[in-house]
Amino acid sequence: MNVIDTPIKDLLIFEPNVFVDNRGWFMESFNQYQFEQALQERNLPCPIFVQDNHSLSHKGVIRGLHYQIAPHEQGKLVRVVQGSVWDVAVDIRPYSPTFGQWYGVELSATNRKQFWIPAGFAHGFIAMENNTQFLYKTTDFYSKECERSLLWNDPELAISWPISSDMVVKQTIKDTQAPNFAHLKKLYS
Repeated sequence: MNVIDTPIKDLLIFEPNVFVDNRGWFMESFNQYQFEQALQERNLPCPIFVQDNHSLSHKGVIRGLHYQIAPHEQGKLVRVVQGSVWDVAVDIRPYSPTFGQWYGVELSATNRKQFWIPAGFAHGFIAMENNTQFLYKTTDFYSKECERSLLWNDPELAISWPISSDMVVKQTIKDTQAPNFAHLKKLYS
């Protein structure tokens, strides 16, 4: 497995080894030992995953930016098994030198990349194809009381969403009415 560091500390991209032959292909989609080893090499805490989620989205669907607060903060290891997304994590750790910065990566069934997003980040994606299937491994259970969101198109965050002219952006009311980043900063001041 190849592990790629991103410009934001603690966000990692995992590229699995894929073995291809005349029958098709094989890969380990998750290996606890290798995952922990990659985190330990970077002096990062090793989480325990407690829940797997699976979603289906059509082209132009935006999900996010979502996160959970203590005591049920969630880290997420995410990947796409069908279709493709542009996936984004925003650093919302108030004492982080990269507070308010974001990082985006294409995840697809073709590139098989996985994105490790630890607790302390808001997360979202836009589906780039119809029938995109997205898998999440989470480090805590879903908690409605701790669930929060940030406005996905907040000008202060200035996320470069790859929205093409042939896309009809679809989102929930929760996402269109999410607080902006300025609101989050006030909570931390």
